[in-house]
Amino acid sequence: MKIEILLKQIRLEKGMTLETLSQLSGISKGHLSKIERQEREPKISTLILIAKALKVDVNNLYRVEN
Repeated sequence: MKIEILLKQIRLEKGMTLETLSQLSGISKGHLSKIERQEREPKISTLILIAKALKVDVNNLYRVEN
């Protein structure tokens, strides 16, 4: 599973909106949306911020993709 799809799945499972994730991560809602739609590949620094906001280990995201 691609990281982008997994991030959206985790966000939805936690009942979190893009707006909430944006506020918690400091990443714009538009940028998050593009990542989830696979229009933009996230940098590792961005993934770390998203993972912290979602309270997941960023290393687990990479293990799922590989």
